[in-house]
Amino acid sequence: MPEQPPPLVLDPTGADHHAEHRALHARGPATRVDILGVTAWSVSDPALLKSLLTSPDVSKDPRAHWPAFAETAPTWPLALWVAVTNMFTAYGGDHRRLRRMIAPAFSARRISALQPVVESIVADLLDALDDRPRDEVVDLREHLAHPLPITVISTLMGVPEVHAPEFRAAVDAVFDTTLTVEQATANTRALYKWLDALIEAKRVTPADDLTSALVMARDEEGAGDALTHEELRDTLLLVISAGYETTVNVIDQAITTLLTDPAQLAHVREGRASWADVVEETLRVEPAVKHLPLRYAVRDIPLPDGSLIPKGAPILASYAAANRHPSWHGDSADTFDATRPVKDHLAFGHGVHFCLGAPLARLEVGTVLRGLFERFPELELAVPVGDLRPVPSLISNGHREVPVRLGRGGT
Repeated sequence: MPEQPPPLVLDPTGADHHAEHRALHARGPATRVDILGVTAWSVSDPALLKSLLTSPDVSKDPRAHWPAFAETAPTWPLALWVAVTNMFTAYGGDHRRLRRMIAPAFSARRISALQPVVESIVADLLDALDDRPRDEVVDLREHLAHPLPITVISTLMGVPEVHAPEFRAAVDAVFDTTLTVEQATANTRALYKWLDALIEAKRVTPADDLTSALVMARDEEGAGDALTHEELRDTLLLVISAGYETTVNVIDQAITTLLTDPAQLAHVREGRASWADVVEETLRVEPAVKHLPLRYAVRDIPLPDGSLIPKGAPILASYAAANRHPSWHGDSADTFDATRPVKDHLAFGHGVHFCLGAPLARLEVGTVLRGLFERFPELELAVPVGDLRPVPSLISNGHREVPVRLGRGGT
């Protein structure tokens, strides 16, 4: 078995994730990494990653398949990512049960019904931007990328608008991998306090939303598949947070790419590519999530290079590096090209844990891009692209702000 090099320490600030991806590629299909003090096997080869994501030999249940979980979780800043009890960390029958309760909310019929809601929200946001002076610098992450998905998911889940700021701050902190253990623990407490209050409010005054439906299902006596309170709370956390932060990042990255590469925008305007092409290529080149913790080896897993992921070892799905792997997309894998014939990617995962919200995210991103660039044809970045600062995270892939000038589309 080949000797493994020392673990590659992943940068919690996400300062240069492209260099990190290249380093992972150079180490082979899978390699040991240090993720905030936990040693895991990062998988960046797309073929191997897809194989592992569909293998019964790989679990997402740390309590059953990560022997170090009990001693690690209390002192690990990313404990919430592995300690929740919902379909994100479920394995086998538990995963099927939990996913089955959520899936109807993201059916093709439900997403189609949300289209006019998304279009209305986008129109309102663009109207608000249009009221600003044309030479004013506006942060599109703050005034467009953030409010769209948070409003959509709040509508779906029945989250009162008044609670949006506190909810947003708590979710942002979940993705911030520079927090101390104490800060992360305090944020988790705040999140659960907020979720418990939401559950109780829906129990007292139910409405036509997914949260109320889940609370009612939880409270039905004798329901064999009923959620426990912990499962209910963590399922709400998963749906709300996943439906918000990730979509913010895709909108952010798509806008940034088009404003720094006019040729790509010209492809759309001149009919060589569609907005759907832009969305898919953004998901491939700059996915919302770079690395997703964690999975675990149910038994020893031999690798193509002769090495071995031992039973019980954590596995890190390095989606962003896999998307840019030359074995998948050739020598141009690092290049954004909306006209690329094949834009396959792993931005939404693969296998039984494939993201249920993918159609909704695609709808939101495509709608907002089309509306933004039609309304503001002279939109431009207000700073050099090199001055854009990444969000402080090895998980989340976006910028702290996207400052632009609206051009003649403004007042």
